[in-house]
Amino acid sequence: MSKRTYQPHNVSRLRTHGFRKRLKTRGGRKILNARRRKGRWRLAVTAYKK
Repeated sequence: MSKRTYQPHNVSRLRTHGFRKRLKTRGGRKILNARRRKGRWRLAVTAYKK
């Protein structure tokens, strides 16, 4: 049997979809601004805090 496709790891998740990564590219900044306009509660992926 093969493994499931989604093996969650927060570090790699943040490095690809995190806030700082979004700010680095022009397209990422567009995404953040679109989410701000829409009134999203979360703008980008953040590490879970207890």
